Amino acid sequence: MGLADASGPRDTQALLSATQAMELRRRDYHMERPLLNQEHLEELGRWGSAPRTRQWRTWLQCSHARARALLLQHLPVLVWLPRYPVRDWLLGDLLSGMSVAIMQLPQGLAYALLAGLPPVFGLYSSFYPVFVYFLFGTSRHISVGTFAVMSVMVGSVTESLAPQTLNDSPVNETTRDANPVQVASTLSVLVGLFQVGLGLIHFGFLVTYLSEPLVRGYTTAAAVQVFVSQLKYVFGLHLSSHSGPLSLIYTVLEVCRKLPQSKVGTVVTAAVAGVVLVVVKLLNDKLQRQLPMPIPGELLMLIGATGISYGIGLRDGSEVDVVGNISAGLVPPVAPNTQLFSKLVGSAFTIAVVGFAIAISLGKIFALRHGYRVDSNQELVALGLSNLIGGIFQCFPVSCSMSRSLVQESTGGNSQVAGAISSLFILLIIVKLGEFFRDLPKAVLAAIVIVNLKGMLRQLSDVCSLWKANRADLLIWLVTFAATILLNMDLGLMVAVVFSLLLVVVRTQMPHYSILGQVPDTDIYRDVAEYSEAKEVPGVKVFRSSATVYFANADFYSDALKQRCGVDVDFLISRKKKLLKKREQLKLKQLQKEEKLQKQAASSKGASVSINVNTSLEDMRSNNVEDCKVGPGDKMEDATANGQEDSKAPDGSTLKALGLPQPDFHSLILDLGALSFVDTVCLKSLKNIFHDFREIEVEVYMAACHSPVVSQLEAGHFFDASITKKHLFASVHDAVTFALQHPRPVPDSPVSVTRL
Repeated sequence: MGLADASGPRDTQALLSATQAMELRRRDYHMERPLLNQEHLEELGRWGSAPRTRQWRTWLQCSHARARALLLQHLPVLVWLPRYPVRDWLLGDLLSGMSVAIMQLPQGLAYALLAGLPPVFGLYSSFYPVFVYFLFGTSRHISVGTFAVMSVMVGSVTESLAPQTLNDSPVNETTRDANPVQVASTLSVLVGLFQVGLGLIHFGFLVTYLSEPLVRGYTTAAAVQVFVSQLKYVFGLHLSSHSGPLSLIYTVLEVCRKLPQSKVGTVVTAAVAGVVLVVVKLLNDKLQRQLPMPIPGELLMLIGATGISYGIGLRDGSEVDVVGNISAGLVPPVAPNTQLFSKLVGSAFTIAVVGFAIAISLGKIFALRHGYRVDSNQELVALGLSNLIGGIFQCFPVSCSMSRSLVQESTGGNSQVAGAISSLFILLIIVKLGEFFRDLPKAVLAAIVIVNLKGMLRQLSDVCSLWKANRADLLIWLVTFAATILLNMDLGLMVAVVFSLLLVVVRTQMPHYSILGQVPDTDIYRDVAEYSEAKEVPGVKVFRSSATVYFANADFYSDALKQRCGVDVDFLISRKKKLLKKREQLKLKQLQKEEKLQKQAASSKGASVSINVNTSLEDMRSNNVEDCKVGPGDKMEDATANGQEDSKAPDGSTLKALGLPQPDFHSLILDLGALSFVDTVCLKSLKNIFHDFREIEVEVYMAACHSPVVSQLEAGHFFDASITKKHLFASVHDAVTFALQHPRPVPDSPVSVTRL
């Protein structure tokens, strides 16, 4: 009790002191601390780069340590495999690897047909790239291998460079020599070179230019192209090869024209296979929690369809086309055809970017879900090496599959050991079991491809969700979808990227401009049109843009500023110049008249008198001309000791003296907190703003510039005798306080700004 009594007065005194301080701060916030402009910040040492100390690292001095660090960086398996928790993860990875391999087998065969290649090359593409990614990849859950979007992009290239003969129609020697397998493997090598090169120079950020609406619109359009490409297998038709713009439209028209030639057996086979696969997938979705692993409907369909085809002898008939011979064993490595590089470079770059975009987006989703990090540059290298090495072994370009990745995660996969197990299972099929699938109908593979498009085709519902959420993203989605459908896959992607970047530019040209007002008793300034409590400071206009100012929107910024201030600046400047010019002309005429009269009067006097008269007239003329050239930014002759005006005549060049309306504010503050950079156009625009508003007797200040922006202003020689760093303040509140204390132009800016 005594202790409480002893400490009571002290606490009461501290509470009173704190209350008084808060009251003073609330009463007049800006008088409690010095105003911070740029010169004050530099004097306080808060501006400029901090001294950098050299940090010598020991591994830079040792070549062995550098090599080891580089090896561990680009070969992640050496980092995580020695610490692999065998007891906790091996069983899940084994089950997951078997599940993925069961899906990989039918999809590899089907997507090879989609790429215009024999089915066995789909098995090769499901083995080599998967094992290479196991060594170099950083994602633990994505399933690398054949993918529908990549396959249809490869198919468009193989059809254009290596068209198949139809009904023994002649083709020239160049196209006959460039067979589809050689084109696809060379394309894979070139894709791998692009991806590895971009990864080594840390260009993993390149995928950031592919926004999510763009990728979803592109994959949806690719799914439509995949669906159309499988119609010839579903109906058993022989179609002509179409490539280039509008090739999809030509294919659909040809399918419609040849529908009467459809083979009934092929249509029935595809329909039955499709229905069975849909039913199995519905059962997997419904019994997902009860089943330890999904029912392998695709594998069962492959085995059943092959058995039925072999039993009834479909291979000997002509109603249903079958896969045909599948060679057992691996093929030797083959060097790529470098003569095709010039023809494939554009398509290879597009496929490289699209494949990486799909892989890194899925990888980041799983990494975020399971709490680990995916290195985008290393992923680019890993995917590139998968395609590069795979291309040497006659594989076509691959990426990762969303459906297989989800299965790999849901069945207990914890690392890429699951991918290695699935690749070894595919190797077993290639070496020993591949030839058993030679009687498999192609219509069944087409049904597998079409059923697996369900997830991508469901993205058509993005139109409704984006219409409600963001119309600009919807526009990107629609343009990407339409361009990819009507043009080629690579041209469609190019158009989509260019359009999305142009849309960003257009959106920065139309930012939100606002006049800010002060929230009472605070240093917070908000848009007076949105916040009813915010009130404009009398005599001060605070203007803010929500986007940075650069060459594309600098003119819009200046126009919006003059419009929001409520003053026709250009009209006032024009009227002022006309009146000053008219006054100057009248004075000159008066001087000439007086000079003429003086000369007539001086003719009767001596030469000495004439010389004195001429000298005085010249002095009068020069004084009058100088009076006319006084700018509104110049120093006014009205500063007496007590702030009252002296007895001198007012300056004849002011708006009031010229009979022009005066603005209802004396200071303009530009809130430049949104600026992230400045270019030469922005510098000129800011200088012109200073010039124009000083012409109408309004002083301009800048506030809240970031350090890099100030550095760029200095590098562009923005600050001079008329615009000093005293015009730049650390915050809007500092600038407002200074403007209220100095309603006239600042003393150290006697020179008017020249308009650029």
